[in-house]
Amino acid sequence: MEAILIPISFFIALFGIFYLYLSTRNKERLALIEKGADATIFMKGKGHTAPIWKVLILNLALLLMGIGIGTFIASLLDNYTSLDEDAVYPATIFFMAGVGLFVGFNMTKNLDKE
Repeated sequence: MEAILIPISFFIALFGIFYLYLSTRNKERLALIEKGADATIFMKGKGHTAPIWKVLILNLALLLMGIGIGTFIASLLDNYTSLDEDAVYPATIFFMAGVGLFVGFNMTKNLDKE
């Protein structure tokens, strides 16, 4: 019985956060409309961003390449140094995955500028 409480609590918390976000956004928009604000402020910045599928594919590709390069470098370090295998593989893989995501973030910023 206790094992089921954790996933239920997790989903209730996610639902609460999502509901709070949407209801607050709705209240803010209604308050702006009541004050006579122009409706175009809700669309500000929406037309200049790159399509979401391009951003996802770019970041996923760079993440997977980072993981692959990290595994390769970890294998080289394991074979040619006396470093501990249990520490080298996770450290190198996470580091290179982070580098890949950072490069993807910078490339996404460049996509938005175009």
